[in-house]
Amino acid sequence: MDASPMDAPTALGDFLRTRRARLRPEDVGLVSYGTRRRVPGLRREELAQLAGVSVAYYTRLEQGQSHNASEGVLDALARALRLTGDERTHLRALARPARAQRRPAVRHERVRPGVRRLLTAMDGVPAVALGPRFEILGWNRLGHALIAGHLDVDSPDRPLDRPNAQRLLFLDPHTRELYPDRDTEARRAVAALRVTAGQYPDDRQLAELIGELTMKSSEFSGLWSRHVVDNCTYGTKRFHHPLVGELELDFEMMRTPDGSGQGVLMYTAAEGSPSEAALRLLAAERGPEVRVLEPERP
Repeated sequence: MDASPMDAPTALGDFLRTRRARLRPEDVGLVSYGTRRRVPGLRREELAQLAGVSVAYYTRLEQGQSHNASEGVLDALARALRLTGDERTHLRALARPARAQRRPAVRHERVRPGVRRLLTAMDGVPAVALGPRFEILGWNRLGHALIAGHLDVDSPDRPLDRPNAQRLLFLDPHTRELYPDRDTEARRAVAALRVTAGQYPDDRQLAELIGELTMKSSEFSGLWSRHVVDNCTYGTKRFHHPLVGELELDFEMMRTPDGSGQGVLMYTAAEGSPSEAALRLLAAERGPEVRVLEPERP
């Protein structure tokens, strides 16, 4: 468990250590003589050699004692650690926190009017508006029916009891039962939250959310300590819905271009699939406000 979920120097050290631990010497072309290793993965000395930096400098960086790593050093470390694109961006945010985005202390976000209209227009597609801290700012009827039918449909409009997607996933028993691929869904959620935490290290509300989840969910705490990083903006999710049974839906997360951090999460089913039929049944179960659009047929 991190001593402080949003402490950038600590987070940088944790990130570098976890990335070292997942690589073996033979993975990166180093000779391993079969001697017993005291630490998993690469040693500091081995990573420094691969990145072309001194061991002393790399040690200071991992211990959070250096805040001016050059682009060249960060690129070399990223190559040596075989980081993904999201991980490279996260490394830069942690290593150079002064250049990370700063979010003003806004207590309660409001869904943009244009986003609200977009939700209404997509009445045949389950859609949910998320704030920068994964709070649910709004949803259309089908989006509500899919992910949180047990909650009041108007709850996103009440800031004091507004649901949060991360909190629901880890602390709400109804939501836990919604995802049969529980491990995959939990890993995705924590990986996306890590990205946001790296972008906004001074956001108090985000730190409070991470602290709450760390204290109340051992599942979250274990995943958080692994420092997995992934934006998770698209993919496939499986649902075990209490009203319509099994669904397999593709999801896309679209962020608004204004820098507010708001976005719209949308779900679609393959044309002619059992999941498309299940969505139609869910629309019928939730009443006339929900209408699944008929696909155009040749």
